[in-house]
Amino acid sequence: MSGALAADPTLADFYLVPWWLVLLKVGIVFVFLIFTTIFMIWFERRVIGRMQNRPGPNRAGPWGLLQPIADALKLPLKEDIVPTKVDKLVFFIAPIIAAGTSFIAFAIIPWGTVVSIFHHQTPLQVADLPVAVLLVLAMSSIGVYGIVLAGWASRGPYSLLGALRSTAQVISYEIAMGLAFVAVFLYAGSLSTTAIVTAQQHFWYGWLLLPSFLVYLVTMVGETNRVPFDLPEGEGEIVAGHMTEYSSMKFAMFFLAEYINMVTVSALAVTLFLGGWRAPWPISLWSGANSGWWTVLWFLIKVFILLFCYVWLRGTLPRVRYDQLMALGWKILIPASIVWILLIATVKAWRNDTHSNVVYACAGLVIVLILLLVTFWDNAGQRHAAEIGPEPPPVPDGADGTVEGFPVPPLDLPHYHGLDLGEPALGSPPLGSTDVTKEVTGAGS
Repeated sequence: MSGALAADPTLADFYLVPWWLVLLKVGIVFVFLIFTTIFMIWFERRVIGRMQNRPGPNRAGPWGLLQPIADALKLPLKEDIVPTKVDKLVFFIAPIIAAGTSFIAFAIIPWGTVVSIFHHQTPLQVADLPVAVLLVLAMSSIGVYGIVLAGWASRGPYSLLGALRSTAQVISYEIAMGLAFVAVFLYAGSLSTTAIVTAQQHFWYGWLLLPSFLVYLVTMVGETNRVPFDLPEGEGEIVAGHMTEYSSMKFAMFFLAEYINMVTVSALAVTLFLGGWRAPWPISLWSGANSGWWTVLWFLIKVFILLFCYVWLRGTLPRVRYDQLMALGWKILIPASIVWILLIATVKAWRNDTHSNVVYACAGLVIVLILLLVTFWDNAGQRHAAEIGPEPPPVPDGADGTVEGFPVPPLDLPHYHGLDLGEPALGSPPLGSTDVTKEVTGAGS
């Protein structure tokens, strides 16, 4: 392929594309997402097995490679149980919404440059829009409806609690995710994924906009309900969350949606912060690195590195508490993202116009906001430290019958109140009487 064909694609490259070529790219994306899900199920179990010093799946096929195939065949063949009191229509539609939106979101991801397919020059991307990144946020917002409707239609406490948790979590972390995108939009000057990859020709935004990249890495884990943020599916608390009443193919669709969302947000991180399909240094020094089908290889390597980080987190970190989850989103990620966006906007405005007093006024306002935010965090940290401060010193021995350093809960047996075992407790019949006595245990007699 010539250097002209390897040039960065634009929105005009998506016009007048034959319909069969569009369907072909849709089919490629669909097959890629399905096979990536199958691979990730095996990969996750094998990697976590190595982390936990156990083999993982190793029976079905060499190295257990056929295990996810067996699971994929087993789930649709299992009995589809529908509880009697559920809203059957909504109960059926919910997994379709969750899985369908996850497929649509990947359509705007560029996974390669312009190539020749059956003598037609086309970018390796299903579609692009002037506001393409907003499509991912829109699909994420609609996808949570599948979870909410699943919990509501199941008419069960565990399902409803899981749905409510997921709603609060997605709302919180989607705001921070959207704010992480803003800095990229300011530097790229566009919301088109094609234009954003083009703008990273000389440097990746993952280094230039490191705070935004770090915020996005946290929010992408929260958006996909993965460890340590898998509160909607806390097995030890609410069984399986919104999926508690689901089985067979409906359960498989929720499972599929989770893994496809992992691939989508990882691919979006590669697109916005890691140069997209561009080759990393020093491979980029090769003149043909960013042309032809080689670009697909660089894109896939970056995506699977991020997917490995998902598995690494699951094998390393414990689940956080729900108050910690909400505090991280609302008290840290969102305020920090807002201040960072103001700083980026001020720097961009200062570069464009260094003679305006408005720029200096905005810069001073940003500095004041940063100082106020630091003060707020410091005061909040001091209050939290005071709340969890050291406990009061223990009572000395003999003051209340406890041993210093080993508090004992109050006990109601007679001898703990200074009565001998041979003496009757107050209000009880004397020893030797024919009445049946009861032991005082504090549970009521």
